[in-house]
Amino acid sequence: MERENEPADQLTVDQLAARAGVTVRTIRFYSTRGLLPPPTIGPRRVGRYGAEHLSRLALIEELQNQGMTLAAIERYLQRLPDDISAHDLAIHRAVVASWMPDTVDETTRGQLEGRVGRELTDDELKRLEAMSVLVRTEDPDVFRVDPGLVQLGVRLLDVPISQEAILAAREVMLEHSRSAARELSRLFKQEVWEPYRELESDPERVERMKSLSAHMQPMVVQALVTAFQRSMKEELRGAFPAERAPRPTSD
Repeated sequence: MERENEPADQLTVDQLAARAGVTVRTIRFYSTRGLLPPPTIGPRRVGRYGAEHLSRLALIEELQNQGMTLAAIERYLQRLPDDISAHDLAIHRAVVASWMPDTVDETTRGQLEGRVGRELTDDELKRLEAMSVLVRTEDPDVFRVDPGLVQLGVRLLDVPISQEAILAAREVMLEHSRSAARELSRLFKQEVWEPYRELESDPERVERMKSLSAHMQPMVVQALVTAFQRSMKEELRGAFPAERAPRPTSD
C-alpha cells in the first residue's frame, strides 16, 4: 500500500489502485467499460489520476456492495452529469452506503494510512474516533473502521471548523436522514406492499415485490441527493444574498 502523502491529482495508476484498495487490472477494466474517465496525460505520457477517480471507485464499490450488477452500475453512472465533481460523487456514495447494513473492518494503523494516502497523527486518530469513524481495540496499533466513513472523516480533518461543529452537523444529518427513511418506508409499505399482502401465497409475486424494493433503492438515492443539493443551494443563496455563495471543493 502507498504511504506517501501524494497529491490527489497526481496519482499514478499504481497509486490510485493502492488508495482505492483495488487492482490495476480492475482500474483498466473499469476504464474500458467507461466507468472511469480517462486520466490526464503528464510528462513521459504517464497517466495521472485525481479525486474524481477515487470518488468514482468508491461509489462503484458501494453499488457492488448493494448487489448491483456491472450493467446496472453502468446505467446508474450514465445518469450522472458528465461534469459531476468528486464532492458530489462522495455525496452519492455516502447516501448509497446508508442503505447498507453496518459493517466494520479491522485494520492496522499502517493499513489505514495506506488506504487514505497520508500519515495520521495521534491527535487526528482521536478526532476520527470522536467522529465514530474508528474504534480502538486492545491492540493500540489496530482499529475497527467504518469503511463508509473513512475517506469522509479524513477529509474533514482538513476542514477549518471545530470538532464540535462537525459533530453537530453529523447529528443534524442523522436525524433528518432517519426521518426521511422512516417516511419513505411507511409510504412504500402503505402504497406498494400492502396491496400485495393478500397475494403473499404467490411466491412469484412476493419475489417480484422484493426485486422492486431493491431496484427502487438507487432511484431513491438519486432523488434524495438531487433534492438535498437543490435545498443547499437555496439555503446558501439566502445566507449569502450580497455575495457569491461558497461552493464545495472537490478535494
